[in-house]
Amino acid sequence: MRVFWIAGAVVLLDQATKATVLQFMYREQSIPLLGDWLRLTFTENPGMAFGITIGPPGTVTVLSLLATMLVGAYIYQVRNDYAPYRWSLAFILGGALGNIIDRVFYGVLLDYGPYFTGRVVDFIHVSLWQGFIPRIIPVFGGAYMELFPIWNVADMSIVVGVVGVMVFHQAFHERRIAKRRAARAGGRTWRRPAAVFSDLDLEAPPPAPSALTQPDAPASRGEAASGSGAASASARSSAVSEPHP
Repeated sequence: MRVFWIAGAVVLLDQATKATVLQFMYREQSIPLLGDWLRLTFTENPGMAFGITIGPPGTVTVLSLLATMLVGAYIYQVRNDYAPYRWSLAFILGGALGNIIDRVFYGVLLDYGPYFTGRVVDFIHVSLWQGFIPRIIPVFGGAYMELFPIWNVADMSIVVGVVGVMVFHQAFHERRIAKRRAARAGGRTWRRPAAVFSDLDLEAPPPAPSALTQPDAPASRGEAASGSGAASASARSSAVSEPHP
């Protein structure tokens, strides 16, 4: 249940901040907060990260929906497992839903396009570095560049979630293995929840088919039958070749 609270809180905070930006700022407006290092800059992103777009309008939205559904399905699969790991996934889910709302509805709400063609509202402008590229660098050498990601609360939530998954995934898998061992020690069969993704148990590989564990049985029966047939044929041959008195 806490997973849904986290995801819902992220969505509410994300949409509230975007509504504030839409109400009080105009596009391309930039308000310095900490000099040039941190500003509020209102931009709209029609694609994925760094403005990358693929396919016809709406393709990015559909792909985002599919990816979010997979994240939600995976959260359902691990719903009873290590809590910090699930909470990290909740941050990813909340961030993904926050940006999907922009892509699905903002085109209609802001009156610039149909459903599924909305642009994501970005406004948190962090200038990480600015200066001239050394001339020894091919292509870009000598050019002035500035690394300035402009993102939003949803993007920040996704980053926090990904970092959390990387930090807690080892403990998550160790606890799953311990749960399997405890179930086997108690003579019980460990059953994982209804799985959406494969969950291989590396400690207990599936048994080999019986036909592969007894390779000699069919051959032995065949050899016995062949030997019996040969003995019968030899007896018949002796009976024919023996002279009559």
